Amino acid sequence: MTARPSPDHHPSTRPSGPQRSSPEPFGARLRRAMDERGPLCVGIDPHASLLADWGLNDDVAGLARFTRTVVEALGEQVAVFKPQSAFFERFGSRGIAVLETAVAEARERGALVLMDAKRGDIGSTMGAYADTYLDPRSPLFSDAVTLSPYLGYGSLRPALDAAVLNGCGVFVLALTSNPEGQEVQRAVRADGTAVAATMLAHLKTENAGAEPLGSLGAVVGATLGDLSSFDLAINGPLLAPGIGAQGATPADLPTVFGDAVGNVLPSVSRGVLRHGPDAAGLRAAAARFADEVRTAVGGAVR
Repeated sequence: MTARPSPDHHPSTRPSGPQRSSPEPFGARLRRAMDERGPLCVGIDPHASLLADWGLNDDVAGLARFTRTVVEALGEQVAVFKPQSAFFERFGSRGIAVLETAVAEARERGALVLMDAKRGDIGSTMGAYADTYLDPRSPLFSDAVTLSPYLGYGSLRPALDAAVLNGCGVFVLALTSNPEGQEVQRAVRADGTAVAATMLAHLKTENAGAEPLGSLGAVVGATLGDLSSFDLAINGPLLAPGIGAQGATPADLPTVFGDAVGNVLPSVSRGVLRHGPDAAGLRAAAARFADEVRTAVGGAVR
């Protein structure tokens, strides 16, 4: 893959002039993509071990071949791609060039791109992250990005505002599947509320009144079991990693997410990617997971 800027990228200028019309919100675009293509997000996670399994070298050429194969095989089939930025960043500028091209080509094929960057900072630095992923003039412009709120939910405001302005989405880490996350996310505040519950409440407030779905979502692990003690009805999407290699199955989704299961976007990475480099194998695996999710949630997904 050779890098190229996205069609909206103008690296030397930030044009002024008449205001563009308001873009369609991410929540509406995501709802349509899930309805039409199936409720599934496929991660693009080029681990060194996975490159080796595909018979590729752990270098930029292998990274590019892997990424191009996934995007070409699934770009017209899946609702969402979720590239893990770290696996591209490890190759420096050449790896970022591969990521830029992957983002542009995935979006050209009609898939939404959720950049899994888990950024979190304050003030102008958070604003710079927003410029990187949520500004149409950036070569890494994506439909949504994952964010860490643990410098305080308010620290995310530059990215939240940019998302609304540009028709993008964010997914805030709320209840992650890694065991270490509990020491922060399930810690109890002075008012008796768990930190994760506070994050969910903020998102619910931001999404109030949005139709057919809010654009600000939460990351909630599919491996966590019964979460009925948390209010997951945030009127926004719930990104659910953990399906496949981490042990959760589509059949677990109703137990974990309860009445909010219709807004769940399950994320699968190795469960699909291990079927490559054969394009037909990748397509069949993604279709199978999407069908299993539809069956598990029944009429909850519109």
